[in-house]
Amino acid sequence: MEKVVKLASENGILIFSKSTCCLCYAVQMLFKELGANPSIYEIDHDPAEGKDIEKALMRMGCSGPLPAVFVSGKLVGSTNEVMSLHLSGSLIPLLKPYQPNMS
Repeated sequence: MEKVVKLASENGILIFSKSTCCLCYAVQMLFKELGANPSIYEIDHDPAEGKDIEKALMRMGCSGPLPAVFVSGKLVGSTNEVMSLHLSGSLIPLLKPYQPNMS
């Protein structure tokens, strides 16, 4: 769990992802379309710690397995939470500090 917290605090927007996950890809593209440039951590490319990171994310309260989205070091959630925030108009204000051409 320490690695998750460290990575989340070091990156404005961090998405824990799997390279083969279509929902992970959709969330990544949404953030990019909104002008944010998230850091992406592909856990399936980390055979040493990937499974432990996935377990830690579940313990932290991530509702789905992946993606797990952090903004400003705080867990936003998985696809459902991100899409709900976007549809309610609450996602863009969270991302504003990380949208270089929209600040």
